[in-house]
Amino acid sequence: MKIIIASNNAKKSRELQNILKQENIETILQSKFNIDSVEETGLTFVENAILKARHAARLTSMPAIADDSGIEVEALDNRPGIYSARYAGNSATDNDGNEKLLSELRDLPESKRTARYKCVMVFLKKADDPTPIICQGTWKGEISFAPKGKNGFGYDPIFFLPTYNCTAAEISPELKNKISHRARATQKLITCLKNE
Repeated sequence: MKIIIASNNAKKSRELQNILKQENIETILQSKFNIDSVEETGLTFVENAILKARHAARLTSMPAIADDSGIEVEALDNRPGIYSARYAGNSATDNDGNEKLLSELRDLPESKRTARYKCVMVFLKKADDPTPIICQGTWKGEISFAPKGKNGFGYDPIFFLPTYNCTAAEISPELKNKISHRARATQKLITCLKNE
C-alpha cells in the first residue's frame, strides 16, 4: 500500500518519510501530484490534520497521512500552538518566528520558559473515511535565550532539551527521528496501522 504524505512542507515531509521508511511503509509526497496546500481553518491540531489528509486523499484517491504540529509555551497560555508556522506572519521565515518568540519571553527566567512540541498524526483510508486513525505525540523542553544549532527546522534552534543539554537543532536528525513529537506520534500510528 502506498500512502500520500499530505504536506507541502519539504522538511516536515522528509522527516516523516524517513521515520516511515524504517518500517517499510511506502509513501509519496503530495507535491508529486502538484497538490496545493489546503487552508488550515481548523481550531485544533486534530481538525487541521484531518483537513490536510482528506484534501490529499480526495485528490489522489489514495490513503493519506497528515500531521499538524506546533509549539506550546506555558507562559504564553500555550501559544503559538496551531498558529506556530504563521506566528510571525503568513510569509515569515523560521528565523522570524524564533525571534518573535524570544522577544515575547525576553524577561522571563529559565524556570518559566517551559514549552512542548505537539504533533497530531492522522491516517485516512480514503477521503470520506468515517473512522480516521488519530495519534498524538508530545516533546517537552524549554525555550532557550538564544538560537543554537543548524539541524532541524521551525523552533528547533530555541527548543532546549535539558536531558541532552542542547537545543533540538543541535542533535542529529537520526536522534530527532526517535525522540521528537513527530516521531512519537508516528510510532503510535505505525502500531495502529499494523493492528488494522
